[in-house]
Amino acid sequence: MAEPQVSMSPQKIGYESLGATVRFGLIALATDMTTEPDFVRIFPPEAIVHTTRVQYANPTTPENLRKMAPLLTDAAALITPGVPLVGICYSCTSAAATIGVETVERSIHAARPGIPVVLPTGAAALAFKALGVNRIAIVTPYLPEASEAVAGYFASQGFDVASHHCLGLADDRDMARLSKHTIVEAAISADGPDNEAIFLSCTAMPAVGAISEIEERTGKPVVTSNQASAWEMLRRGGFRDWHPTEYGRLFTLQLDGVNAGFAA
Repeated sequence: MAEPQVSMSPQKIGYESLGATVRFGLIALATDMTTEPDFVRIFPPEAIVHTTRVQYANPTTPENLRKMAPLLTDAAALITPGVPLVGICYSCTSAAATIGVETVERSIHAARPGIPVVLPTGAAALAFKALGVNRIAIVTPYLPEASEAVAGYFASQGFDVASHHCLGLADDRDMARLSKHTIVEAAISADGPDNEAIFLSCTAMPAVGAISEIEERTGKPVVTSNQASAWEMLRRGGFRDWHPTEYGRLFTLQLDGVNAGFAA
């Protein structure tokens, strides 16, 4: 039997505009098992997150976290080249605090100039300001030395760190396996009369699903790394009417980008 001949279709080809969909970039650690499913839970269907990975090796020490800095340029270059992005999130709280905002932004902008960079640290700081709180309790799953960098960042931004607890884990893959009970009880343990809100640090820690219970038990707003990053990204994307309130008091606020100091 003769092979069928391929012919060109007479169909006229049309394209949707590249800007017709709100698109975000995500740089996740090679070992990250949590950020992507958290974003799927929180983001509306109209928002698309394109993910790339950056090489990372445990344990979570300041030395290993700093090794990612020169790798961020190549990672950013791999996110849908030539396609407009509303923002790029680098999803590592401890690395953002250890490497520093300017270094992270410079590395990403070397490949994708002009695109806003979202970091869990800065997103959380914006969230606390939007919630009107200044005294915070911090819970991290990290080793003490990585945890100290996170607390130091918030102190440098003018926040009063009322309490600061860490779980002492060295491997972010173990952090991703923490039970909801462990996360809730760690938050309750860190809570006290001197703090106005609780920060659950680490994009690897599956803290998003624990927010509602902690807020109900403490009566205080809870901010997590992935929740805050998603919140800032959605504000930048203009999703003013998206309020997934099961992910905390933060999402009851109006998603108005102008109030955060940037255009939505």
